[in-house]
Amino acid sequence: MEPLAPEVYDAAPAAEQERMVSQLVGTIYETAPLTVRSKLVLHLMKPLGVLSLVAVADGIFAKIRFRDDWPDVQVLPEDVKNVAPQDVIALTHYAQQVSLHVLDGLAQLVMASPVLASSAAAALLVHILVQRGRADRRSEHRG
Repeated sequence: MEPLAPEVYDAAPAAEQERMVSQLVGTIYETAPLTVRSKLVLHLMKPLGVLSLVAVADGIFAKIRFRDDWPDVQVLPEDVKNVAPQDVIALTHYAQQVSLHVLDGLAQLVMASPVLASSAAAALLVHILVQRGRADRRSEHRG
């Protein structure tokens, strides 16, 4: 992924912003420890129904979902060993289509990991998510 500045993100159309966020999440996933990868995947899976999970990444997330009872699914480190960054990019894209708030809480998850907290991709994602949250709160107060 090419370097991304907040100004580039801010100037992009909404569909491109969603793509950029998905790419950032994939980049972060790639460098994350297995335990953080598990939490990230679980967080992104939560808003998706079974059909979406089957449709994403050749059903790799549906296999995880069907292993346990929903909503008590646990994504184990062994589960994410075969999940590639492009699978997480696709999952993030689908999740953003289903829920505007799916990325809420993602900043805390990323910042809780000392390994990720120092990465440029994580810093940019957190910046974007904080800005989105502020914009959402401003629009709620107006409407």
